[in-house]
Amino acid sequence: MLAGAIGQDIRVPTDPARPQTVRRKTTWVRGSALLLLTAALGVVGWCVIFGVRAVLSTDVLEAFLAAYPGEAPLPEGTAEGIPAFVSWTHFLNAFFLVLIIRSGLRYRFEKRAGGLWTSRRVKKRRMSLALWTHIGVDLLWLANGIVFVVLLFASGHWVRVVPTTWEIVPNAISAGLQYVSLDWPTHHSWVNYNALQQLSYFAIVFLAAPVAALTGWRLSTFWPTTLNRFFPGSAAKALHWPTMLFFVAFVVVHVFLVLTTGALRNLDAMYAGRDSATWVGFWVFAASALAMVVGWFAVRRDDWISRLAKLFGDVRMMKR
Repeated sequence: MLAGAIGQDIRVPTDPARPQTVRRKTTWVRGSALLLLTAALGVVGWCVIFGVRAVLSTDVLEAFLAAYPGEAPLPEGTAEGIPAFVSWTHFLNAFFLVLIIRSGLRYRFEKRAGGLWTSRRVKKRRMSLALWTHIGVDLLWLANGIVFVVLLFASGHWVRVVPTTWEIVPNAISAGLQYVSLDWPTHHSWVNYNALQQLSYFAIVFLAAPVAALTGWRLSTFWPTTLNRFFPGSAAKALHWPTMLFFVAFVVVHVFLVLTTGALRNLDAMYAGRDSATWVGFWVFAASALAMVVGWFAVRRDDWISRLAKLFGDVRMMKR
C-alpha cells in the first residue's frame, strides 16, 4: 500500500472559508496598526508643539522672536499689492500643474495605452497619448513660468520672491517655530511675505521648476542622445518623481494655510487683486477650482485628447 501511494497526488482538504478568514485578520491587523501609528504620531506631534511653546516662552527665544519676527525687511520703495500678472499666472500655474500631475500619474501607472501619437516629421518619435498630454501641458506650464519670471523682474516685484538679505535665514527659523507652535505668523502677504513663504516661493520658482523641466526633458524622446553621457536617464528618473511629490506637498500645505489664515482676505488679494476681505476673490477661486476639476477628468479621455493630438501628428487609437 505504501509503495502504491508513492507518486500519487495526495492533497490535504482545504477549508474554503480559510482565505476569507485570513483576509479579515490581515485587514484587522493593518487597521489596528494604522490606528496605533496615528495615535503615536498624534502624541509625538502634541509633545513637539508644547515643547516648542515651552522653549519659545524662555527669555532667550522671546528676545529672538522680537529681533526676528518672521519677515525679512524689503528694499526701500518696494510697492505693496499683488500685480495683475501674478494673479493670472498663478491661476494658470495651478491649472497646468494639476494637469501635469494627473497626466504624469496616468502615464506612470497605465498598463496599456489607449492611443499612440506619432510625429509626422520624425516617424521614430512615437508615444502614448498620456505621455503626449503630459509633455504638451509641460510646455504650456513652462511658457507660463517664463512669462511670469520675465514680468517678475520687469515689474520689480522680484524683491518679494528673491531674498535680498541674510536676515531671511533667522526670520525663516522664527516663522517656522511660530508655525510649529500653532501661533502662526500674521504677516499680510499684500505687504510682505513671511520669510518662510519667501524661501518656499523662491525654491518653487527657481529650483524645483527648473529641475522638473530638465529631468522631464531628459526622460522624453526630444532629448538629444549626444548628451546622455552627461546626464544619465537613471539620474533623471531618481529626481523627477521626488520633485513631483515636492510640488504636491507644497500645494497641499500652501492651500491649507491660505484657507486657515484669513481665507477671504488671502483669496481677495490673489484672485481679485485688492486688499480687502470680500467674497469676490472666493468666487474667482471657486471658478478656477472648478476648471481644475474639469481638467483633471478631461486628461483621462483619449477620445478628447486625440482630436487635439491629430493637429500635431498621426494618432492611432488602441483597443482596450
